[in-house]
Amino acid sequence: MDIPEDAPRNPAVIADNVGDNVGDVAGMGADLFESFVGSIIAAMQLAQGDTTKVMLPIWVAGLGIFSSFFGYFAVSAKDGASQKDLMFALHKGTIVSSIFSLGFSAILCGTLFENREEEGWKIFGCIVLGLVAGIMIGQVTEYFTSYSYAPVKSITDAGITGPATVIIQGLGIGMISCVFPVLIIVITILACDALAQGYGIAMAAVGMLSTLGVTLATDAYGPVADNAGGIAEMADLDERVRETTDALDALGNTTAATGKGFAIGSAVLTALSLLSSFKIQAKIPAVEFGDPVVLSGMLIGAMLPFLFAALTMLSVQKAAGAIIIEVRRQFAEIPGLREGEAEADSDKCVAISTQSSVEEMILPGIYAVLSPISVGFLIGPVCLAGLLGGAIVSGMMLAIMMANAGGAWDNSKKYIEIEGARGGKGTETHKACVVGDTVGDPFKDTSGPALNVLIKLMSLISLVIAPIISGKETWDEWYWGLIPIALMLLGTFLVYHFYWKNGIDITAEVGNSGGDAETGKADASVEEGEKEEQPVN
Repeated sequence: MDIPEDAPRNPAVIADNVGDNVGDVAGMGADLFESFVGSIIAAMQLAQGDTTKVMLPIWVAGLGIFSSFFGYFAVSAKDGASQKDLMFALHKGTIVSSIFSLGFSAILCGTLFENREEEGWKIFGCIVLGLVAGIMIGQVTEYFTSYSYAPVKSITDAGITGPATVIIQGLGIGMISCVFPVLIIVITILACDALAQGYGIAMAAVGMLSTLGVTLATDAYGPVADNAGGIAEMADLDERVRETTDALDALGNTTAATGKGFAIGSAVLTALSLLSSFKIQAKIPAVEFGDPVVLSGMLIGAMLPFLFAALTMLSVQKAAGAIIIEVRRQFAEIPGLREGEAEADSDKCVAISTQSSVEEMILPGIYAVLSPISVGFLIGPVCLAGLLGGAIVSGMMLAIMMANAGGAWDNSKKYIEIEGARGGKGTETHKACVVGDTVGDPFKDTSGPALNVLIKLMSLISLVIAPIISGKETWDEWYWGLIPIALMLLGTFLVYHFYWKNGIDITAEVGNSGGDAETGKADASVEEGEKEEQPVN
């Protein structure tokens, strides 16, 4: 039985629509808001009591709201517009907002820095660099994730030889997409450091995020368009409507990927600014990377994003397995559901996804909060500085790769469905790209965005405990570090005992007698070819 992606008889379809909103609207909004607030806090901290510098990030952020408002009126497109035309329509909003934000910032830097105009214009230069860097990262992300360009088309072409080559090509595209965002961020950091040291880097992050209103709206466009297509499918509207929503959905995948690239860039600048604040608060004069203590911290920090990504990926697999079991049970037990003559119990799938999301975030949350506390108290602030540096570098690479690879996989499938490439829907190439899209969903919607939160959260936690460990030598009062380590071990044991020990058996045979979706004892198999939806953590 071949069930369309948004068929109303699929019990998981509502969970998919809810997951889009939770992930790309609420989740991404929270992520960017954290970056926004974090960059302002870092800038105020690095102002070193200078009243003008303390107030500047607040003024820039406030006037950025009005800039985003003006950008809203610049967004427009004509009927029958191509993907490039639609993308440019959204870019106009970002560009107009950025121009207004730069104008307001110039006025602020020219008036607030009385008798030190040169310093004010240097800080304005940092704001300009941050805004330009954000726009450029968005453009690079668009190139690697839109099917209007060669990288995504190459993934579709790889589908001719099967899903394995789709996965390989997608991973390669994701990895190579790290090059240009990294160069952009590096140039921004070096230039801002030359202009205004650590405060300049923090103001670059504030500048990048000053047009957050229109940037977040562009990102939220993705799930809105996706759910509009789902509603058109479920309501059995005219095929012309579905074609329009499919085109908008493909654009939405690109805007979502662009938003994630913007979020990663701003997270790195914010985390770096918080790291500078931590060094000041912890009274660390210099970090010597040849020091074995610092290098050990860097290795631990570089490992943490991989651990965090692994836990979130496994969580998606576990939650998806539970939903698949529930969908199979409903098809087996609800008469007429297969034929579309009965109504599916969508609430059950939403409940499973919600419960799994909360349960599966316990362990990553414990590690993210307690890891910097453990290292800071057990070894010392110098090792903790190395941990933060390693986490920022490793987390940025992994987040960009996962977000862009996921977006590229998704649009390689959309390229076939919308443009009819390589024979269109139903071909073996299309099926291979669907496999890539399935792998890409947890990449771009769960693990990739979660890494932004990880590096910022660890930086903030470190800044909070900095006054406590300030001035301490390596291994000084090390025994206090055993407490958070013991809490991590206890948390790991409890999570394993209550949530991981009794895994879901998704291979269970199902018969007509019914079963329990929670234990994995279900009763009827769904015919090969049925497509279940993955929840978004």
